[in-house]
Amino acid sequence: MADLPFYILVLVLGGAVGSFLNVLIYRLPRNLPFIAGRSFCPACKSRIRFYDNIPLLSYLILMGKCRSCKARISLRYPLVELLNGAAYLFFLTYFGLTAMAAVYAALSSVLIAIFFIDLEFQIIPDWLTLPGMVLGLGASFLPGGIGAFGSVIGLIVGGVALYMVALLGDWLFKKESMGGGDIKMAAMLGAFLGWQKVILVFIGAAVIGLVMAVVWMMISRRVRSSRMIPFGPFLAIAAVGAILFGDRLISFYISHFLQM
Repeated sequence: MADLPFYILVLVLGGAVGSFLNVLIYRLPRNLPFIAGRSFCPACKSRIRFYDNIPLLSYLILMGKCRSCKARISLRYPLVELLNGAAYLFFLTYFGLTAMAAVYAALSSVLIAIFFIDLEFQIIPDWLTLPGMVLGLGASFLPGGIGAFGSVIGLIVGGVALYMVALLGDWLFKKESMGGGDIKMAAMLGAFLGWQKVILVFIGAAVIGLVMAVVWMMISRRVRSSRMIPFGPFLAIAAVGAILFGDRLISFYISHFLQM
């Protein structure tokens, strides 16, 4: 129980960062400035007061409505704040108070923003992936990191491998099958995770994507006729899986298939 105040502080910090992620999710795809400028209601454009911008709590107090125009506030806003806070708390408890817990918490914030932007707009902004590559390379020098060489190789393998997959998909389907944002995201993940885990990410994302595509096509005619299913959310989910289970999966593969 002595650690409870600290855990609450981490949860609050994650929620506050999640509030900023909501700004990025709304503004980046619309090419709006995201550093300067107060938060505003998307419906009536009125500025949001500071006491109406408290993560999670303000949404509950206002019952999910804008104070000025009473328009419904998207459930995405508290969901992102809750997800980010929970991610920070999870990585702290999973890795302890270490540098890598902070690194993966930061990566989780980037992945959450990418997940919701790509899901709605089918784009992955360079504002997220390019700084993410730099962050991943920098994190490789920290205690518990994968090392500069492993990070650089992971970045190259991640970007090049997905680029080759994109070329193959373009040839098979006679149209663009994967955007440049997905390729940059893969390079970013390689910088954080290394080449072995980023390959696991590709495999996991492909399996998740295939399953979800089949389910969506069965339950929705609109999805069946859509031109593209975003791949970024599947990469994000698979990346979390690689962080948590990648070492064990790689060890299992080496011990059972490479030492026969």
